[in-house]
Amino acid sequence: MPTFRWLPRFRAEFNRLTPTQQAAFLAAVAHFVEDLRSGQGFRSSLRVKGVKGSAGVFEMSWAPDGRATFRYGGAVKPGEAHIIWRRVGTHDIFREP
Repeated sequence: MPTFRWLPRFRAEFNRLTPTQQAAFLAAVAHFVEDLRSGQGFRSSLRVKGVKGSAGVFEMSWAPDGRATFRYGGAVKPGEAHIIWRRVGTHDIFREP
């Protein structure tokens, strides 16, 4: 099972989301984890891709205007991905991904 960590800014932004938005993000994360575990790449609906101009930072879509950014950290469990969640919200997060 992949491990993860929320940066303090991410936690604050997540707490500002509506309950509906939080549920949508967590549902997308369930798919994200399934895809990580399969090793077959991410499903197209998550639109995971690198953030231009921010080396090592990736974005994931969780709603039409819902985005989250993350980076990969050092493995906590051998052989498992470690995800560091950086930002969550609307497209506005790309001002400082």
